[in-house]
Amino acid sequence: MTASDRTPTTAPTPAEVGLRYLSLAHRLRKTVDDTMTAAGLSLARTKVLQVLELRGSVRQSILAQELGQAPRSVTQSVEALEREGLIERTPDPEDGRSKLVHLTPKGAKALTAGTAAGEEALRKALGPLGHDQLAALARLLDTIEAGLPTPLRQP
Repeated sequence: MTASDRTPTTAPTPAEVGLRYLSLAHRLRKTVDDTMTAAGLSLARTKVLQVLELRGSVRQSILAQELGQAPRSVTQSVEALEREGLIERTPDPEDGRSKLVHLTPKGAKALTAGTAAGEEALRKALGPLGHDQLAALARLLDTIEAGLPTPLRQP
């Protein structure tokens, strides 16, 4: 049953609303990612740089853990970001087998531009909502989030 098939007195099911929410969330994420990519930094790459901005120099294994990603996936991202001069890797003085990853000034500049582009895309998407509607949406999202299991952190 679609929204157009429903009579005004028939409430949508949680599954119907959930599937619509997932579809909309996917479209919004793609819109934000496309906008950020056009500004020079994808959403996924922005997340890597955000962790480095917040944490400073970290081992790649810690970066993978913070991102909830497999170490190999993070290695590929780190190598690409390093080739572009957005991050640097240096030997870890406490463990010569490990590398420390840190943000470069060029990376900080790219992070600022990418974040601004993403925020602008969100303003365009959510801007038509008034203050009360945004507050209501935030409360609804809090309620949904409270019903979800706590995300598992990778060891």
